[in-house]
Amino acid sequence: MIFIQRAPEPIILQEQGQTKRRALCAAYDEEQREFDFDSKIYGHETVKSTLKQMQHDKCCFCESKISHISYGDVEHYRPKGGFKQTEQDTLQEPGYYWLAYDWGNLLLSCSLCNQQFKKNLFPLLEPQQRALSHHDDITLELPLLINPSVTDPSQYIGFRQEIPYALEDNIYGKTTITVVGLDREAQNERRRTELDKFKILVKLVRLAENQPDNNALQSLASQAKQKIAEAIIPEAEYSAMINSSLPD
Repeated sequence: MIFIQRAPEPIILQEQGQTKRRALCAAYDEEQREFDFDSKIYGHETVKSTLKQMQHDKCCFCESKISHISYGDVEHYRPKGGFKQTEQDTLQEPGYYWLAYDWGNLLLSCSLCNQQFKKNLFPLLEPQQRALSHHDDITLELPLLINPSVTDPSQYIGFRQEIPYALEDNIYGKTTITVVGLDREAQNERRRTELDKFKILVKLVRLAENQPDNNALQSLASQAKQKIAEAIIPEAEYSAMINSSLPD
């Protein structure tokens, strides 16, 4: 995971999204507890394209390039329909219905992170502080799942080779890794492949440093340095892991 700088809110959320939000809140006040959500609004092309651009076409959680594997899911950080504190809990309804069209609550994720792992999980440090309606103060919540558009994940999650771990065993990193499946083997294997390539580039640069008169090697090292530079920028797949592997 990397920190995501949030882009300006798409117009459709400002207009149609706000209208829908008011209708949902009014329905709740009329004691309605089942809601219909319009995916044509929160999943609108302008919303998805803005999320894709601001996330560098990467899943907000695992950093896989979304276009390589799927169209991506518009992910509600706080689940709109219902929530669970733990996987074993019964789904509690309604969810954060009033945030269904809220720009700050939307991210783009791959289908595996969203549908197979996170689903309706939204654990809090103090569950009794959970906001259960639009009348409650959501700022009292202490989410255990890192929101990468609010918090820099690198403060809580590091890497040992390709394996993610919680820095100093912190609960936010541990929970996030578990909730979105960052340590799943298939994901570790993909990161391992990229890390192996990166290590070869670093070795090549170091070898060239010891042979300054080898012009052919210096040329290859120059190309390797360019590839290293490309691997650590936010746009690169798994850049969080690569940055943690930079030599001192």
